[in-house]
Amino acid sequence: MDHDALSEKIAIVTGASSGIGEAVCKSLARKKVNLALVARNEEKLEALSKSLEEKYLIDTLILPTDVRKEEQVKGAVEKTIDKFGKLNILINNAGIIRYGEIENFSTEDYKDIMGTNCDGMFFFTREAIPHLKESEGNLVFIGSFDANHPRSFNPIYAASKWWTKAFAHSIESIVGESGVGVSLINPSEVRTDIEDEEGEKYKKKFDSKEVLDPEEVAKAVLFVISQEGSTTVSEMNIFRRDKMSDFF
Repeated sequence: MDHDALSEKIAIVTGASSGIGEAVCKSLARKKVNLALVARNEEKLEALSKSLEEKYLIDTLILPTDVRKEEQVKGAVEKTIDKFGKLNILINNAGIIRYGEIENFSTEDYKDIMGTNCDGMFFFTREAIPHLKESEGNLVFIGSFDANHPRSFNPIYAASKWWTKAFAHSIESIVGESGVGVSLINPSEVRTDIEDEEGEKYKKKFDSKEVLDPEEVAKAVLFVISQEGSTTVSEMNIFRRDKMSDFF
């Protein structure tokens, strides 16, 4: 696919205000993709929107949205279609993590994880599929290393990412015949605002040589949505080179 093939396409990016989502937005904007920016923090979305429009001369739509809320998600997709007239790409990225001993893990934290990481992806996928079928577009799920490996220190988060994997591949089996490319990307740790068990943010805890940078995940997103013809990248695992030595 040539460098201009993504130009003028329309993408929704969830969790757009920081981390992987922000990096993906910048990568897409460089390719002249017009963006619908989804996150809860309206102030950060406004700053990102202004930056992207001024630097890359694209159109953006700010969509302050709680992905756990079905009606808000439905409204976000409707507003995207109202403004742009189509949808070519959905990046299901929004996600959170919580830690705690399972015996004392709060119901509130459990519902927050499952609501964001699972319900949010379901709501956006359901609303976007008719439009992606029409455009023969791309549906990308940001999973996790945890999608393939049990995690003793964050079992609920791991379970949500196993759910993401099963959901993504199941959707792939449904919409592939309609020309929709479905891809699951599983990164290992990424330098974002996600916090470790002690509350230290990964982007402060690690340097770029220790874990992945958000831009590396964004490059993977560009790769999977740039496949030619009927080709799709079903699943991609991107780890630091020594990641597996942690386990074997």
